[in-house]
Amino acid sequence: MKKLSVELGERSYPIYIGFDLIQNDNLLKSHIHGRQVCVVTNETIAPLYLNHYRQSLGSAGFEVSTVVLPDGESHKNLATLDRIFSHLLEQRFDRSCTLIALGGGVVGDMTGFAAASYQRGINFIQVPTTLLSMVDSSVGGKTGVNHALGKNMIGAFYQPQAVIADVALLASLPRRELAAGVAEVIKYGLICDAPFFNWLESNIDSVMAGNVEALSYCVERSCDDKAKVVAQDEREGGVRAILNLGHTFGHAIENAQGYGVWLHGEAVATGMLMAIDLSVRMGLLASDVLDRSIKLIELAGLPIKGPANMTNQQYLDLMSVDKKVQDGQLRLILLKSLGEAFVTSDIDSELLLQTLDAFRT
Repeated sequence: MKKLSVELGERSYPIYIGFDLIQNDNLLKSHIHGRQVCVVTNETIAPLYLNHYRQSLGSAGFEVSTVVLPDGESHKNLATLDRIFSHLLEQRFDRSCTLIALGGGVVGDMTGFAAASYQRGINFIQVPTTLLSMVDSSVGGKTGVNHALGKNMIGAFYQPQAVIADVALLASLPRRELAAGVAEVIKYGLICDAPFFNWLESNIDSVMAGNVEALSYCVERSCDDKAKVVAQDEREGGVRAILNLGHTFGHAIENAQGYGVWLHGEAVATGMLMAIDLSVRMGLLASDVLDRSIKLIELAGLPIKGPANMTNQQYLDLMSVDKKVQDGQLRLILLKSLGEAFVTSDIDSELLLQTLDAFRT
């Protein structure tokens, strides 16, 4: 087992990465506060792992209850979130309770937001079950839900007590979900870790084949990269924004197509290529970075073009609702070189339109 730390003073917490950590009951129990525990999961994960938590925590003397949510990005909304609040109130959960987010990014984001909001803040633990949630959404304290007018526009920054990433859970992950997680893994190489990008180019076949050692290394390296960025800028007032490379384009795709039609990682993969392409067009970046990125993303089985049915105006309208917009100005994350990203509002609108045209299927 590897142990990393997100250094945030009194809000610091560990990230545990290993194999079969779900069987390590003492590890989870050591981060539970109070006697009341609510495990929040979804309909896909519940049949696989929920009974284990009911039995192990119940036998340890905890009062355990569960909330099983519908699966999928389309359910990441206030109506679904209310199911968690209603359960906590009905079961008379007090402020000393602990929530456990057992699932992918959707479960983690909603459970975290519920923890941030219920009685103005209760404890929660992240137990991510997808590669994407292990390397990205479970770390850093971003929580929230989608709105019909924008993705993740309602939420809070709220840190967990711990993140427990059991790589063994990835064995049951469908290939499409695995690929979606690899998109976020590639992101770290692009924005701040060029040696990791080089490693991925040499090892992408092993990663996509589900090799345990390769996946463990991806989780460890990605979490380490993200933890360092979050430690510098917890609430995304500056450098943390680079973690959103490609997300402004990607969120527009997700919203326009309907949440869940394109997986988050699929939309981000295409969005990253669009951001890299714009960086090249603006004379900021050598074109070989784009060529290498396209090849790597293709080898991961991810899309390299956006939807054919999206117009430039749709992109622009949806991108204008992005959380990084300031004073009405669109801001994008672009690259200066492989492993060096930055945030800018100095965007050539004509070149942006050329990029949008180039990535229409």
